[in-house]
Amino acid sequence: MHFLILSTFTSYSNIHNITKIFLLNNYKSRVLREKYINKLLGMSVMFCVKANVGGKLGYFEFPYKVGIVGFMAYPSTLKNYSLLKAFNELFSDPFFELIEYSFLEEEEWNKVKEVVNKNKKEISLALQPFTFSNEGELSSLNEERRTKAVNEVKRRIKISAGRNVRTIGLTSGQDPGEEKRRGATEQLIKSLNEICDYAENYGMFVLLETFDRSYDKKLLIGPIEEAKNVVDEVRKNHKNIGILWDLSHAPMLGETPSVLLKYKEIVSHIHIGCTKSINGTMKDWHPSFYREGALNDINNVVELLEVLNKINYRGAISFEVKPEEGQHPQEAINVSKGVLITAFLKYLEKNSK
Repeated sequence: MHFLILSTFTSYSNIHNITKIFLLNNYKSRVLREKYINKLLGMSVMFCVKANVGGKLGYFEFPYKVGIVGFMAYPSTLKNYSLLKAFNELFSDPFFELIEYSFLEEEEWNKVKEVVNKNKKEISLALQPFTFSNEGELSSLNEERRTKAVNEVKRRIKISAGRNVRTIGLTSGQDPGEEKRRGATEQLIKSLNEICDYAENYGMFVLLETFDRSYDKKLLIGPIEEAKNVVDEVRKNHKNIGILWDLSHAPMLGETPSVLLKYKEIVSHIHIGCTKSINGTMKDWHPSFYREGALNDINNVVELLEVLNKINYRGAISFEVKPEEGQHPQEAINVSKGVLITAFLKYLEKNSK
């Protein structure tokens, strides 16, 4: 006889949003676990870990949807090389429920749409590669350039809506310096209002990602405090916008996961990755964990999980890691999986005392 008991923490050890699963440790019970969790919770199970919490042995479900930034893991796809191979590997990986990918024109989309439709994963439109560029600068002080950038974002939204995309990620433009920063921020707010208004027609949510201002990308947004001001202003008219906070950008911004405690109302998506320390400076190169110069470590991920629990976060967490020279994409991806699983175990252990 096999027993499966589901319960949810409310205050015990402050792990209020983690489902606890106790059952016999054999193959049949694991089959039952997946069957009944899917039935009773109405959701897929990303992964569970076996842990001793408070003196009781149990299986603990990871409480967040897990995704990956596809074009970063397979950077050649930004130039439309090896698209089908990358999509096959990412969309067939049971670890991920969400794939973030850059915009594909129709010719490229036709190469991969069968894989996408077959695997039924959620897709987020990653417009960051475009909004980094001069052509995509949403905070440009040149009104003609800003308008062209907004119109191109709208075009990509319309096409992507037909591909079942419901979330888009984007950035501000370059930081123009302190004297022109206020004007550029006003332009960004103007652009975001127009984009959110258009995205609402397709049921899309907009994510503004924060980046460094001093080291590598040197974008206008920027510190999370200033990102909040922008989002608050846009939310006066549109509610379909939030912040994408990236763990790998934190060292370059002088932030840690604890900063999210003050901004829980606007945090809508999380990236996990590493800043690269090289030649006395920092670069937004997203090496995988444990590579030479990778500044972020597993303790940062444990802290992040603690903070997300405290703010009652309900969004997704995506890896953003890039293979370095001579490194296979699957190495970077699988190291990241191991880090997340181990960090979750460490989090459970730490919060059970």
